[in-house]
Amino acid sequence: MSIPFSNPLSIPVLGFCAYSGTGKTTLLKQLIPELNRRGLRLAVIKHAHHNFDVDIPGKDSYEMRKAGAKQMLVASHVRWALMTEDAVEGDPQLPHLLQQIETDKVDIVLVEGFKKLQLPKIELHRAAHGKPLIHTHDENIVAIACCDDTQTPAELTRLDLNNVAQIADFVIEYSQKWQAPEVVLPIPTVATPVSDEQKFLSVAQGLEQLMEIVNPITDHENITIDEAANRVLASNAISPVNVPQQTNSAMDGYAFAYSTDNSPGNPAAPLKLMGEVLAGHEYPETLNPGEAVRIMTGATVPTGADTVEARELVIEQDGQVQLQGKVDAGQHVRLAGEDIAKDALALAKGHRLQAAEQGLLASLGLASADVVKQPVIAVFSTGDEVSQPGEPLKANCIYDSNRYTIKSMAQKLGCKVIDLGIIEDSEASLTAALQQASVDADIVISSGGVSVGNADYIKTVLAKIGKINFWRINMRPGRPLAFGQVNDSLFFGLPGNPVAVMVSFLQFVQPAIRKLAGENNWQPRYLPAITDSTLKSRTGRTEFVRGVYQLSNDGRLHVTSTGAQGSGMLNSMVKANCLIVIGEAEDAVMPGQQVYIQPFAELL
Repeated sequence: MSIPFSNPLSIPVLGFCAYSGTGKTTLLKQLIPELNRRGLRLAVIKHAHHNFDVDIPGKDSYEMRKAGAKQMLVASHVRWALMTEDAVEGDPQLPHLLQQIETDKVDIVLVEGFKKLQLPKIELHRAAHGKPLIHTHDENIVAIACCDDTQTPAELTRLDLNNVAQIADFVIEYSQKWQAPEVVLPIPTVATPVSDEQKFLSVAQGLEQLMEIVNPITDHENITIDEAANRVLASNAISPVNVPQQTNSAMDGYAFAYSTDNSPGNPAAPLKLMGEVLAGHEYPETLNPGEAVRIMTGATVPTGADTVEARELVIEQDGQVQLQGKVDAGQHVRLAGEDIAKDALALAKGHRLQAAEQGLLASLGLASADVVKQPVIAVFSTGDEVSQPGEPLKANCIYDSNRYTIKSMAQKLGCKVIDLGIIEDSEASLTAALQQASVDADIVISSGGVSVGNADYIKTVLAKIGKINFWRINMRPGRPLAFGQVNDSLFFGLPGNPVAVMVSFLQFVQPAIRKLAGENNWQPRYLPAITDSTLKSRTGRTEFVRGVYQLSNDGRLHVTSTGAQGSGMLNSMVKANCLIVIGEAEDAVMPGQQVYIQPFAELL
């Protein structure tokens, strides 16, 4: 049985497989020096099928490891070795082993063993051994190195097992032609068509249907820069000035006209010191060749000067300036308009304004911005079991947390929020609330009441006064998710469980709000990370696992789950800083494999 394999590296991995006694090790001992001679930098991973040791009893490193050190690193000026005690059941995980390779020092990884993995391999075969060919049940064989008596299919590259130079040619050609596989995100940007047999939409299908219905708000208003946080530009911001406005110095030093006399390799002639220029001031004269001025960071470079040398690399004495360091023409000078030129586009329509953007607009001298009208979001919770925080908790009830998480996330997206409170579980109350909210708001969001219980009326009411587009998504948490329309408003019926509410908002409500607000071309952010946890899922369903990611010592992002993943465990969202997104094709992810995460930074 073959085992799935995904190369976690940015360089090719090529296996060598054969039955025992064929000569894998013998070939590699000849192939490695030949590839090195041709300039290919190699790493090799060998699967040992028995208890092995690379250390010598009696040596300090051996004794410290046997005393209980989980990892022992031995280093000299010519090599270092890391020995790790890590007992596992079955074979070690090749993706985890590959991640120990320093890819900046290697062009390709050669792997001996791991023949059951679905990784590209060269098969070695000797007809005299009477063994069957591996390629007949392994589609990952890219070439067969064999003796003259072996019969091979025409479609596979045939190599001479005894011709090391020929095999080296193939390895080098394979390395040069290899391309990293196309990135496959856990939620594709283009959904597959919905089939008649589907009971639930996929996340991608639901998003595609949703985004086709959302129409951006066209109304706009002019507000001050202070008020513009998290708002979206309704028109292009054009710079009325050069940024920087004047050619200025990038550091404290001395400004002068560059010439070959002060170029690298030539002794610099002393320059006559003519004065000093402070930030906010200017030198009134034209600086002549052979002259210099003392200049502060941000000060305007005098006419005639084009280069600045740092103060610490200059000797000033008796009214003269002696340059000491290497000088390049134009160094340490910021040209007028080099950041943004006058009349150039500073920020495009559809750009969401945050701290950096507000600062940029202010640096252009703009006191206000033309922004899209705020989306208005109406929020309410349903359920007789829900109590208002601050009031006595009724028997058999819970406090309402969902409205508060929804309101907070909507406000961070620049929305105006109308809080309708808790609506009782009755068809009349929900009908009245939805009808009024559809008049007052662009989007109406409820939590609870979208399941299939006898008292869950949202679907019933929505069918009578509006339209249901979909109400079940094949995801966890958040499967009972209703989306529809009431009059001109969009409606989202989110689940009742707190974590499911937040996950559903992030995946569906967030992109709808961003498009409604006029934000152009927004896409969710996925970052690759290595999982340190075993993650369970189910084929055909998208799984959103609460996780904690961090930058590990190997320079990569690593992530682990927060533990139990119950959809009512809101504390797990507090502990988490991301969602680990497991796509529909996966039923489990093992430690060491790459996953994609969605950081919480934008909204939570």
